[in-house]
Amino acid sequence: MRTFVGQVPSHFDFKAIQYSKRDYVAWVAFNRPQVLNAINLAMLLELQIAFKDALWDDAVAVVVLTGVGERAFCSGADLQEQKQFRERPRDYYKWMREFIATHELMRNLGKPIVARLNGIVVGGGNEFNLSCDLAIAADDIYLRQVGTSRGSVALAGATQFLPLMVGERRAREILFLNEEIPAAKALQWGLVNEVVPREELDAAVERLCVKLVNKFPEGTRYTKQQLNFWRDLSWHLTIGHGADWLAIHNSSPETIEGMSAFDEKRQPDYAQLRAAWANDEAPEFYWGPPLRTCQTCGADHIPSQFTFCGACGATLNRADHDETAGEPGVPNLFGK
Repeated sequence: MRTFVGQVPSHFDFKAIQYSKRDYVAWVAFNRPQVLNAINLAMLLELQIAFKDALWDDAVAVVVLTGVGERAFCSGADLQEQKQFRERPRDYYKWMREFIATHELMRNLGKPIVARLNGIVVGGGNEFNLSCDLAIAADDIYLRQVGTSRGSVALAGATQFLPLMVGERRAREILFLNEEIPAAKALQWGLVNEVVPREELDAAVERLCVKLVNKFPEGTRYTKQQLNFWRDLSWHLTIGHGADWLAIHNSSPETIEGMSAFDEKRQPDYAQLRAAWANDEAPEFYWGPPLRTCQTCGADHIPSQFTFCGACGATLNRADHDETAGEPGVPNLFGK
């Protein structure tokens, strides 16, 4: 008796994704078009359920991953949700574990996953594209990584897999410069397998799925396992400490400035940050390292650039300043 079988998609009552199955193909779609299909925790958890169902369902031979609407395949992490991690960076580590678990499910599904790129593919959205086995794109979309522009690092697939897919030099160009890669260039570089006019996208994806269905399932499963070797090696050597690094740096001046700039629809103040580095103005802190102690009330861990004690209001003098903190009165970062 079969104890575990695939479920009817309506059984799940998904909100953040859409899920359907027909003709040996499971269709999974990011379903937050109002925010360009940005990823939040609810979406990650629903994706995990859908991928597990597709794994258990022997009537599924291929999975297609796409986005609802025409504007975006996926635009990466939802920055409105990410704001809370500035106050609780330890929770970002937990969020990252779910992101990691979702990608590991995709890589170990035992069935090919096709990315149907129906709109922009940005940041973590491109990492979902990279975790798919094959990709077909509409000719009017673009792909882009944004980590070094927004105070983050694209280490959940992009830093590991891009060198394998497009080569070292192109991977460094994508990850350092964060420039848009039009669909035609993505095809030339090997980021996608096929580019078609938007009106032909569905037909192209269905043709590819038919080809994949008409292959032996066990042979396909183990071929995917063998192909995963270099991805698995680079992933497992980096992703654990990568998640820790992102959690630790999630409240850093770089990350906060990058997210604030995005929120305020402006360019980050790269020049101010570069000047702080060049002038040795403690760029890791907004008001200098927290090394001062108030001689009046005894409060400690006061930032070195503070003039007054935040606890009692007393004026801080030179004697309050730890010698290792540098000179007080250095201009504060980003004018805050």
